[in-house]
Amino acid sequence: MIKLIASDIDGTLLEEGTDKINPGIYEVIRQLKKKGILFAAASGRQYASMRCVFEPVADDMIFIAENGSNVMCRGRNMSCDYMEQEVAEELLQYLRALKGCDIIVSTPETMYLETRTPELCRKLEEDYHNEVSYTEDLLPLCRKTNKMAIYCPGMVEKYSGQLQERFGDRLNVMISGSVWIDFMNKTADKGRAMESIQKTMKISREETMAFGDNCNDVGMLLQAEESYAVENAHPDLIRVAKHTAPAYYEDGVIKTIREVCLSD
Repeated sequence: MIKLIASDIDGTLLEEGTDKINPGIYEVIRQLKKKGILFAAASGRQYASMRCVFEPVADDMIFIAENGSNVMCRGRNMSCDYMEQEVAEELLQYLRALKGCDIIVSTPETMYLETRTPELCRKLEEDYHNEVSYTEDLLPLCRKTNKMAIYCPGMVEKYSGQLQERFGDRLNVMISGSVWIDFMNKTADKGRAMESIQKTMKISREETMAFGDNCNDVGMLLQAEESYAVENAHPDLIRVAKHTAPAYYEDGVIKTIREVCLSD
């Protein structure tokens, strides 16, 4: 019997970079709770952004935020995985040398930028509903950051390989959607966050279901016996998943949960 369901957000439940979620998911989460099944949303997004999307049922679920580096439940921090200052500073200086990138340094409370690129600011504040702060210098924030990211439209494939080669032995370097590359500790990813929740709630891998669409969902899907890649997923994730579900624009997650867990 399934006792835990986790789903990515962007590209899995809704169109990437928007808050336009099918409100039917709220009733699904309420029905799951009545059956004793815990629902967790997992994303590269900030907690504030995720909570905004799920506001009607936010106290009935767990949030695996910023690719597992920040886990929240009912407004309380369950865990946070901070990067080593020296590594964070080296990464920041390297990213500053890349062309066509905006850099974000995150804390559990907010995200910081040095630049005010209009398109990115609108996306972060209006589309994602993030808590955003601006600073003249990101370097001092490397003392206590749980995640860094670059916004690099059209450059993800170009930069991901060299960033993986340079920092992959010390950090998780993850493509997170079509315009983002994320960086966290090796100990921080959605799969490890899932494992922590499973241990806390005494739920096994065999009692877990997960949905995703991109490479940063691999760890989470491997932590679930019933793993689903939506049909619009990255080919590498489809190869990892046990099953496929209809694409996000066909409400594949909602349909699959209803069919598999809520049909009786």
